[in-house]
Amino acid sequence: SVSTFVYGQHLVAKEKKFFEDEGVSVPSFIVPGGGAKVAQALAAGQAMFALGDSNHPLKITEKGRDALMIFATDTRCSYANIVVRQDLFDKDVRSVEALADPRRVGRKAVVAATAIGSGTHVYGVYVLKQTKAADGTPVNDHVDWVGGGASTTMLGGLKAGKFDAIMAVPEWQFAAESEGFGRVIYDVLDERAWNRVFGGPIPVTVGYVLRETVERSPDLVQAYVNANYRAQQWIRRAKDEEIVELLHKPYMDTFRREDVVKSVRYYKTILDWDFHIAERDYANGMKVWLPLAVEKPVPYARAVDMGFVRKAQATYKS
Repeated sequence: SVSTFVYGQHLVAKEKKFFEDEGVSVPSFIVPGGGAKVAQALAAGQAMFALGDSNHPLKITEKGRDALMIFATDTRCSYANIVVRQDLFDKDVRSVEALADPRRVGRKAVVAATAIGSGTHVYGVYVLKQTKAADGTPVNDHVDWVGGGASTTMLGGLKAGKFDAIMAVPEWQFAAESEGFGRVIYDVLDERAWNRVFGGPIPVTVGYVLRETVERSPDLVQAYVNANYRAQQWIRRAKDEEIVELLHKPYMDTFRREDVVKSVRYYKTILDWDFHIAERDYANGMKVWLPLAVEKPVPYARAVDMGFVRKAQATYKS
């Protein structure tokens, strides 16, 4: 799924011909379905590079084929937002804690992630586990998680009352709020709310590759990182309107243009301009990924290779 700006670096690198320029051919660019499908394609050797949730390369490593994170594009999770139905918000379900109250919700709250085991699920469960209900137990013990699919089914399910709350990328949050059927109750842009749950920055969206690709084709890996790094610096300097002009028609026309502009502004506040994955931030992430994404911790040195980013930075001083 590339219809959101979380994949902006790939989309910009393609449209601005940075991939072509660096000598990376991208004939088959899009894997249908969510990030878990992309990870499967990479692990099976059908894709060489992937951009997605940092828990995916860890899962590949855990299954016995080492995958490496080679850059991070952001510092907070843009899909850890929780949007509740407007009618529940009006009944005072205005916080994560309130989801644990069946009197207010009318039943055991049904919360949708895109799929069970997906990034939205991993981060959602963590937010609900870190938040305590009135009786002191984690809110997560009081809800039922379901898979809600992609944009149309997630938003449609919330609108129709099938879901009481959904994990939402900014685009879904804006759509639910502007159309009047949902309101945000956990917003990752609220720094205090983010730090209360996560304790600081996390490399959430990462470029990743199999270790064997790094060993076999380091020049190609470098070219891939260069193209994405150039895209990130272009995003940093470009006007919001310019970015939307480039991406709205080819990738995001299911969303209203003004919602895409809002989304670009949103991501610019959480993007990691230098692409660096610090060991401390990786450790913050490991608290989220264990035990839902991976069963055992994967050491930083085995999971992360920052050599390509350092070379890209030296080549393209921003």
